[in-house]
Amino acid sequence: MTSGDAAPELDPVIHAQARLRVMVTLSALGEGDEIAFPSLKDLLGMTAGNLSVHLTKLEEAGYVRITKTHRGRTPVTYVSMTTRGRLALEDYTKAIRSLLDSAGGNP
Repeated sequence: MTSGDAAPELDPVIHAQARLRVMVTLSALGEGDEIAFPSLKDLLGMTAGNLSVHLTKLEEAGYVRITKTHRGRTPVTYVSMTTRGRLALEDYTKAIRSLLDSAGGNP
């Protein structure tokens, strides 16, 4: 990287390790598909409280959609990635690749 090159900006909402793991996992779902909160929690090996905190941040950014409903009398929470979230993850991925590529020529 030359002194005139600016390092790409990394989205701080996605950059946190736990939120990046959430986003990558949700990106594997088809557009419009959703996953139940307990399944996502188990898949990521996170506690319910920790996952909830990170999902709130992602929801506030408009990257995920949280849908609370009932299956019979049992409350169920579903999580899906929004179009905005998919675009944000794509931009984040490009920024990381650019950062890594620019460091590739340096010892």
